[in-house]
Amino acid sequence: MSSQDIPEENLPAQQGHAHGAVDVADEKNPFADPGLPPHEHRIQDIDEEAARRSERAVALLFTVSMLATVGFIVSYVTVPHDRSIYVFPIGHVSALNFALGMTLGLALFCIGAGAVHWARTLMSDVEIADERHPIEASPELRAKVHEDFRQGAKESAIGRRKLIRNTMLGALTLVPLSGLMLLRDLGPLPGTSLRHTMWSKGKLLVNMNTNEPLRPEDVAVGSLTFAKPEGLEEHDEDFQKEIAKAALMIVRLQPENIKDKRELEWSHEGIVAYSKICTHVGCPISLYEQQTHHVLCPCHQSTFDLSDGARVIFGPAGHALPQLRIGVNDEGYLEALGDFEEPVGPAFWERG
Repeated sequence: MSSQDIPEENLPAQQGHAHGAVDVADEKNPFADPGLPPHEHRIQDIDEEAARRSERAVALLFTVSMLATVGFIVSYVTVPHDRSIYVFPIGHVSALNFALGMTLGLALFCIGAGAVHWARTLMSDVEIADERHPIEASPELRAKVHEDFRQGAKESAIGRRKLIRNTMLGALTLVPLSGLMLLRDLGPLPGTSLRHTMWSKGKLLVNMNTNEPLRPEDVAVGSLTFAKPEGLEEHDEDFQKEIAKAALMIVRLQPENIKDKRELEWSHEGIVAYSKICTHVGCPISLYEQQTHHVLCPCHQSTFDLSDGARVIFGPAGHALPQLRIGVNDEGYLEALGDFEEPVGPAFWERG
């Protein structure tokens, strides 16, 4: 059915010609502009039952979007990340990625398709031409814009078409949940993992270069040695994560040069063990000046005094390097007497 088949009195009122239309060319307007062609009414404009069918189609698309979003969330939670499936003609793909892509794509597509179908079948499709206007809006233009907005809202029938409005709001409300679910990939909460390292009572101090346990006689006065916990190997899957917290600097001082009482008690014959991780942004400290007993972080020049509890004497670091309490076991090897008593590395908000 077309608008030609409908009696004139049943058709909506016709819009006038476009503003500025010129039927005949003249000197001022050398090109004729007959304006817009007569408006062709859609079946939905003249048949309420057809309009309701379009309304139900749009609502169905929005409802499918909501279901797809729920499917995205369910897939994210339930589908194992290491499962693969065969999809013709692509081949074997990750089941999780395929499920997430299909459900999220369907959710976004249905919102877009619903909005397009709504606009093409139920919203006003009258074409309006307007003259170019200055960038600065006049009061009359602002009033016109407000009136056009109100008219557009009225013509969209969003107030009258409650089924479309409610399902659209439901789809737009649910689809952002897909983005929220992706926040889970930021990783599990650290819990207390930042407060503990691999060091524990009885763990041997192993030389990072020779991969051999250290004896007191291996550490000369004025030397700097790097150590790791016994049992941590470079080929371990979690080596980088663990060494970033457990790396040690071993320095031997003359006991009489140690100013801090606790540092002296936690040392062995002047051998002190401090975290190698700078307390500013976590860079590895590697520069030692044996005359002053200062260690320097090469990243931002934070300087620590190893003869005085590794306190900060220069630079942006916020607190001293944590010290590891050490001793010697029955076989004569240096060993840890526990873990660090404070978190290593930079501060974090709940460190206290």
